[in-house]
Amino acid sequence: MTLPSAKAIESITQGLEPPSELWRSRAQARLDTLTKPLGSLGQLEDLAAHVVSIRQERSLEKIKKGVYVFAADHGITAEGVSAYPREVTYQMVLNFLAEGAAINVLVKLHHVELRVIDVGVDADFEDVAGLLRHKVCRGTRNMLHEDAMTDDELTRALSVGINMADDAFRAGQTMIAIGEMGIGNTTSASAITCTLTGAAPAEATGRGTGVNPEAHARKRAIVEVIVAKHFAKSSTDPSPLDILRCVGGLEIAAMTGMVLAAARHKLVIIVDGFISTAAAALATAIAPTVRGYMIAGHQSEEPGHRLLLSHLKLTPLLTLDMRLGEGTGAVLAMPIVESAVALYTQMATFASAGVSGAAQ
Repeated sequence: MTLPSAKAIESITQGLEPPSELWRSRAQARLDTLTKPLGSLGQLEDLAAHVVSIRQERSLEKIKKGVYVFAADHGITAEGVSAYPREVTYQMVLNFLAEGAAINVLVKLHHVELRVIDVGVDADFEDVAGLLRHKVCRGTRNMLHEDAMTDDELTRALSVGINMADDAFRAGQTMIAIGEMGIGNTTSASAITCTLTGAAPAEATGRGTGVNPEAHARKRAIVEVIVAKHFAKSSTDPSPLDILRCVGGLEIAAMTGMVLAAARHKLVIIVDGFISTAAAALATAIAPTVRGYMIAGHQSEEPGHRLLLSHLKLTPLLTLDMRLGEGTGAVLAMPIVESAVALYTQMATFASAGVSGAAQ
């Protein structure tokens, strides 16, 4: 069926252009003239050409980076799927704002602008400074028993992400990362992964925040019931918006909207871990063109993340056995992308340096 939430993204997906293959070929031609053996920078050359295909005539502009951390709670936490209580979502948002989390350390080190967005935390932040307040509601419903969101809630969450991408563009950011905070959201991402890829819950469901073996087994069983409840009776594949509404999270919906709108603005999108890659996969299911704007920052320890990266045919820049979220892996990857672009733009050519080329 056609959902009203489709109208929230229709204007974005219509006319969405893929990265330019002409600019990619121009970039490769220049890379082949730089003072190095052909192809000797390996994946950095592909990465530079990829960024040029996205940025096109703006490729020489200084890179300005931002990371957007969307926070929301999940009703499924009532089933004991996380090692941490639901209140930790609220507490970690306060930690972000107090600059005490891993993401705070990394954004300072790598000169990235951090934005923390409350899209659905089950708490009142009152007058806490620095938080972007876009609360849709106080968390999703328990998807084991009912749909996680209403269509109105889904539409509003998508719109939050769309507006954040518009803000990033207006702020002159050229490279953005999407991150999240939400106790219980690996269960949501696992259900999304099973539905998008056809993987079994045992393949797609990891330990999340570090649950013990007994809780992990229960989590896998819960994901299996959730997927069967919402999608097994359907004679057709569910739409990505149906998936989001039934088993998604408010922060996942916001990230999905941000990916779609960021591609419209031709921003380089660095995807973080399991949950943000679930959002990226949903955005790609909505509009396949957006995949061309993505770079996978890293591959996490979550088994579902490997499945999603394979599904999207994205090669991660880093593999560090992380499972934190917050946008940390994506921000760690940003200097690698910057390095690739700097080599492309700043190295001398054989002609300009007066260096003899290789013998033909």
